[in-house]
Amino acid sequence: MNTFNRLTIVAAVEVIADFNSTSEMGVLEVQWNLDQHGISSNGKSARVRDWARIAANLNPQVLTEMGQVPLARALVEMAILAPSNTQQNPEWKKLLAGLRFDGFELVDAKMPTGRIDVFGEPDVETRYELRRMLPQDVPEADFREAASEVEILLDQLSLPVAKGHLQQALSAFQRGEWSSANGELRNFYENYLNEIADDLGFSGSGGSKERRDFLGDGATPPFLLADYNEWNANIQKPQYVQGLMSRMHPHGGHPGLSEEEDATFRLQISLITARLFLRRFQKRKTV
Repeated sequence: MNTFNRLTIVAAVEVIADFNSTSEMGVLEVQWNLDQHGISSNGKSARVRDWARIAANLNPQVLTEMGQVPLARALVEMAILAPSNTQQNPEWKKLLAGLRFDGFELVDAKMPTGRIDVFGEPDVETRYELRRMLPQDVPEADFREAASEVEILLDQLSLPVAKGHLQQALSAFQRGEWSSANGELRNFYENYLNEIADDLGFSGSGGSKERRDFLGDGATPPFLLADYNEWNANIQKPQYVQGLMSRMHPHGGHPGLSEEEDATFRLQISLITARLFLRRFQKRKTV
């Protein structure tokens, strides 16, 4: 599977096109031997389409300063060198969102320029560097995989409302609309737990909290496991499910925490949690 999703690839090409001329893109096509895959010469927009298509569908190895790398990687590495004015554009936000969904973030790195500054010291410049947010070999840490499986499970379990909230959250996240993404993720989390409770026999008149209590104490056997601290009748005890619900409903911003980092965390933990509980629900229904 390609390391980068199509959103990331398209955004990377769009960013590159913003700070490179048509002739400069033509030189890169020669360097990367892209013309063999069919490149249109009818302006930048056609080139963006063709580059993205080749990277997403074929992802050939191309020659760069880093050696032979897949085209998608070369595109991303070039895109993150974008000047500050390009970083104000919507395409840059799309690139960041796509990279986070791929499990990457950008960090500042000081790189030597090979020049000497006015004080006689080696000159350095600050550039972005790709870094994985989690180790590559952590099992089931691929959030694209998680999203895909969760959507499949929502279809199989007939949970269209929850799926709608998840799709809205993913769309908002990809557009860099962090607050909207957070709100839809809260709705997603609450809805699928409510639906599971109703399917397993909840018949009370209460709301979401009562349904979560039912999943921990009323369902037979319990769906939320006290042994794993997912739920507990004693509210003073650690409870993952209620703790996550509280974390998804903070009041106001918090100093030192960017909205982008917070939205990324919520997306990641929401997908991993949903996959766990939806898998469990599917097994319960097939027993």
